[in-house]
Amino acid sequence: MRTLIVDDEPLAIERMQILCARIPALQIVGTAADGAAALRLVEALSPQLVLLDMTMPELDGLGVARALGRQNPKPMVIFVTAHDHFAVEAFDCDAVDYVLKPVAQDRLERAVERAVARHAAASSDLAPVPASAPALAPSASPSQWIEEFWVPHRSELVRVAAGDIDRIDAERDYVRLHVGQRSYLMLHTIQRLEDRLDPARFIRLHRSTIVRRDRIQGLRHDGLGVWSAELADGTLQRIGRTYLAKAKAMAGR
Repeated sequence: MRTLIVDDEPLAIERMQILCARIPALQIVGTAADGAAALRLVEALSPQLVLLDMTMPELDGLGVARALGRQNPKPMVIFVTAHDHFAVEAFDCDAVDYVLKPVAQDRLERAVERAVARHAAASSDLAPVPASAPALAPSASPSQWIEEFWVPHRSELVRVAAGDIDRIDAERDYVRLHVGQRSYLMLHTIQRLEDRLDPARFIRLHRSTIVRRDRIQGLRHDGLGVWSAELADGTLQRIGRTYLAKAKAMAGR
């Protein structure tokens, strides 16, 4: 695949060139040190893949990705960045993958494999199914419900399917995704996250808690005006007054 490397750090570009040279699927056609130059080179060189840094002066990686998304055909984007807290916005731009610096050879190779798979699907006139970008619920419009998250875990990002999440708790500017016995912390506000989750699958019960609907076994009243939801694991989640009417409506009351 014809590939463009975009990064405002010369040493980072040099390292990416070395890593890419070891991947037979890639042909480096150019490099750019800022977002504006990247867009000019995309127009001139027609790359199929852009390895894109996130933080750059003036036009950042998200701005470049959004501009590329309006092109037809549009190149695929793999974000390569030292910052893990832009992942949701990156996949909103239909990114193939989100690779954290320092970039390991095997991690970049896996990202490229996903890009190759997407390119092959598009080339065979099949609807491309991104291997790492958020898939969308069948009933949703293409920009509405998010179906998966890529959350930081050690030196990589871990895929968490929305359907596997039991509960989401707000922790200041972060949210914690509870998946079985594990949990993942992600920089995101619970309000923004609620707006992206399918309300047919998730319900907000408290200003700091969202629960997957099928994890709720019943509603309880303590006789003093306080309602709680009994979850599948036996725990009780208090329902805030603001969200009580919606919870009762879910129960048909």
